[in-house]
Amino acid sequence: MIVPKGKLIIIGGAVDMGSNVTLQEHILQPDYIKFFEQGILRRIINESAKHEGSQIEVITTASQIPELVGAEYIKAFGQLNVTNVNVLHIKSREDAGNKVYLDRIRKADVVMFSGGDQLRLTAIFGGTEFLQVLKQRYQKENFVIAGTSAGAAAASTHMIYRGQSNEALVKGEVQITAGLGFIDSVIVDTHFVQRGRIGRLMYAVATNPGILGIGLGEDTGLLITEGYMMEAIGSGLIILVDGRNIVSTNIYDVELGSPISIENLRVHVMSIFDKYDLVQHRLIIKKSMKVEEGVFINAPGSKLLQ
Repeated sequence: MIVPKGKLIIIGGAVDMGSNVTLQEHILQPDYIKFFEQGILRRIINESAKHEGSQIEVITTASQIPELVGAEYIKAFGQLNVTNVNVLHIKSREDAGNKVYLDRIRKADVVMFSGGDQLRLTAIFGGTEFLQVLKQRYQKENFVIAGTSAGAAAASTHMIYRGQSNEALVKGEVQITAGLGFIDSVIVDTHFVQRGRIGRLMYAVATNPGILGIGLGEDTGLLITEGYMMEAIGSGLIILVDGRNIVSTNIYDVELGSPISIENLRVHVMSIFDKYDLVQHRLIIKKSMKVEEGVFINAPGSKLLQ
């Protein structure tokens, strides 16, 4: 396995610029745009080589209201004393080939994909020099790629792009396509706990038991280092669906529109500071004690580390 030198941070989102909330609702209720808590933002900054001095490029391609989203990101990072934050409003494949934009991502320390419609990300960036540059920098440099909501869902080689939660375990209801491909062997779903998307992830894993399903709750994410070690960050839960030990399923026998059956699907639950090793397929539960708001004993980087 080629070990990437970069870091990947995928977040379940606390902001959605896709079709689940209408454009009118976003315009009438701008306060709906609530970014994940400062703990995750702070971790993104800390993982960057230049910390507060990092050059950050926010890619709003997935969003229906990119200008508003971009302004909110600048404000959010600014609250953490990060001022070199720029926004790339890439709206077409032609935009993705813009030499100015390519130069900016070559100089960035952090690239952040916003939420929205993940199919826009794959349709616009798939097969482009823009995506190739991001992948090369992720593999060869101390470079951070982060994504929330759609930006997280599109990060893996396999991507869920459609499927109602209440009918997810019916054959044909969940649609999967190729993602941006920053990480193999997983498939990611977002807003996971809040929208009850466990069925979508189970279905995705049942169709390809060799991949690990990752369900990210809001204000929750995974920091992935060396391409395989995943650490839970943020305040919520992460659900892992492991299909490697599936004994049997009828997903290939039943007709479209029929419920499916799966035997022996394994589920793990992660919370803050837990780790999962994608090579050994092992969950490492971190024992920590909350001392006061935002301070933990045995937390990574904590001055109280025992």
